[in-house]
Amino acid sequence: MNNKYIDLIDQTYFFPQEEFTLENEHLKFHNIPLQELVEKYGSPLKFTYLPKISENIARAKNWFANSIIKNEYKGKYHYCYCTKSSHFQHILHETLKNDIHIETSSAFDINIVEQLKKDGKLKDDAYVICNGFKRDQYIENIARLINNGHRNCIPIIDNYEEIDLLSDVIEDTYKIGIRIASEEEPKFEFYTSRLGIGYKNIVPFYENQIKDNDKVELKMLHFFINTGIRDNAYYWNELVKCLKVYTRLKKMCPSLDSLNIGGGFPIKNSLAFEYDYQYMIDEILNQINITCQEADVPVPNIFTEFGSFTVGESGGAIYEILYQKQQNDREKWNMIDSSFITTLPDTWAINKRFIMLPINRWNDEYERVLLGGLTCDSDDYYNSEQNMNAIYLPKYKRDKPLYIGFFNTGAYQETIGGFGGLQHCLIPQPKHILIDKDANGNLTYEVFSQQQKAEDLLSILGYEKKKPANDGSDNIVANTITSNVSNSLN
Repeated sequence: MNNKYIDLIDQTYFFPQEEFTLENEHLKFHNIPLQELVEKYGSPLKFTYLPKISENIARAKNWFANSIIKNEYKGKYHYCYCTKSSHFQHILHETLKNDIHIETSSAFDINIVEQLKKDGKLKDDAYVICNGFKRDQYIENIARLINNGHRNCIPIIDNYEEIDLLSDVIEDTYKIGIRIASEEEPKFEFYTSRLGIGYKNIVPFYENQIKDNDKVELKMLHFFINTGIRDNAYYWNELVKCLKVYTRLKKMCPSLDSLNIGGGFPIKNSLAFEYDYQYMIDEILNQINITCQEADVPVPNIFTEFGSFTVGESGGAIYEILYQKQQNDREKWNMIDSSFITTLPDTWAINKRFIMLPINRWNDEYERVLLGGLTCDSDDYYNSEQNMNAIYLPKYKRDKPLYIGFFNTGAYQETIGGFGGLQHCLIPQPKHILIDKDANGNLTYEVFSQQQKAEDLLSILGYEKKKPANDGSDNIVANTITSNVSNSLN
């Protein structure tokens, strides 16, 4: 009978695949021996395979280069990394090896940009695209970056007041972009994105605040669809609406020369994943060509802001199955040695699915199971794969440890989960390993962070807080509180 786990995979998917191979009964990911990894560093464990980041950047650049030639496209292409996907230094250092640009989302992003410039990692002529709703600190930081000479910092205007706020603190002229508030798919709970300015208001906004403003130069129109770049009527309809705004605005504003189509490239979330990246890029550039030719305006330079696509496929998480609970005649719960809510929060928050495979025991018989986390929360579970409403794993055996891996988890999970902070039910944050290649192509390993200890959490919670030197301020505060209480009683 074909009842081994390897038989199930062979019957369901094309296997092995580019990043997944099998050696004996042990899984390899990008040729990383995962069983050896967990034996050396323990479980639970997170890891980042840095070369995959550069590989994906190179892939996207190559697709756009091919499409520019194929479509005889006259504009240039600029790859930006969306920093909110992962702000870690090792991630930014890897991305910037590839002559790319940066997209920011909030105030402290600018501090990271300044540190990268100081370290010689970010070039002085690199574009820094500043998205997001801009509060005082973000405005101040953008102004400081521009005032210190970074002329290719382009704040993307999100609301009607931002130009005045920026102009008050930026000393010289500066470049801007405008974000279009796209209309969402009918299934959404709202009709129009909260981000940006509506299609019909873009041209009036330009005429009222930008056209005669000698301090600002409009360079970019920013377009992004929340559901990503997909081959469906909704995406193409929104893109055409955006292009009509661009061509109309271009005729009024010669300095406008760039279109930012945001992020949204999907990443592999199943062994059955299929997506024709080259076709989508070809069709996007073709649509831009057609629309601009009909309007008799030059095509724009193209910017993208790929985040998940840049870092998502570099990450993974490994857990051990601690125990199996037979809760009724049908449901078997395999309990992992961590929590999905804390270590893979998207599985809980937005029901996201990642590739999940066992690390070992591929030659054992398989069974259908549910996966449960350690927290006392009923939502801490994982019950299906992306392409099937079930989970199958080698049969649980108390005397034969079983390890499982979740793959392509490199975007958002650490920051959403609260890296270095408190975790739900005080489940400790796992050890994190950075994996790279040396000059000879051999794998190298570095411990980025150890698993959290009790004292780390107690310190955050205030149980082991160090007392600051008494400078008298405590007495001042205490006297002020006493005085206020007395006054209120009187």
